[in-house]
Amino acid sequence: MINGKPCHVGMDVDEKRDEVTVDGQKAVRRAASKYYMMNKPKGYVCTVKDDKGRKTVMDLLPAGAGRVYPVGRLDYDSEGMLLFTDDGELAFRLTHPKNEIYKTYLVRIEGDVTEFALNKLRAGIILDGKKTGKCRIRIVETERGYTKLHVTIGEGKNRQVRRMFERIGKEVVFLKRIRIGDLALGSLERGKVRPLNGDEIFYLKNL
Repeated sequence: MINGKPCHVGMDVDEKRDEVTVDGQKAVRRAASKYYMMNKPKGYVCTVKDDKGRKTVMDLLPAGAGRVYPVGRLDYDSEGMLLFTDDGELAFRLTHPKNEIYKTYLVRIEGDVTEFALNKLRAGIILDGKKTGKCRIRIVETERGYTKLHVTIGEGKNRQVRRMFERIGKEVVFLKRIRIGDLALGSLERGKVRPLNGDEIFYLKNL
């Protein structure tokens, strides 16, 4: 209703003079949501406060960022892409397991690894009494003493990638999230934050 009369598509509304109600409740313009990307460094926890006194990712947000919160988590020793928003609907969509939003990590392990061992991970292994979903793993670099891989998973169990490699006898010594869906971290420097642009927000909302 506009000023107590039924409204229809195309009517103009003056925010200062007109009163808009929906089911008898006054409609209030909601402030536009905010969306940020951070390249999280190691040594920060993904919580608003930490009872152990550790630094949190909130310390890295710029002044004026508003009341935004991290979407999902990266553990203390991991780094890479972390999104922030006050859009609860999008945060839920990106983190709920049923939606299988794929995330890609750059992983470094000591020594080499066989395709036979990686195939076990690709097919899914048992963690916390449940089998993980199928994932994509690709070796991107092999040097004396270590192997780098890209690992793409559609789940978010606690320390999942690290625990997956532990199951094949390999320790992850470096882990960095570089992509959520097709949204890439790119050249954003470690510890820096930038707002997402319109195209990126639209993409995330339609994943």
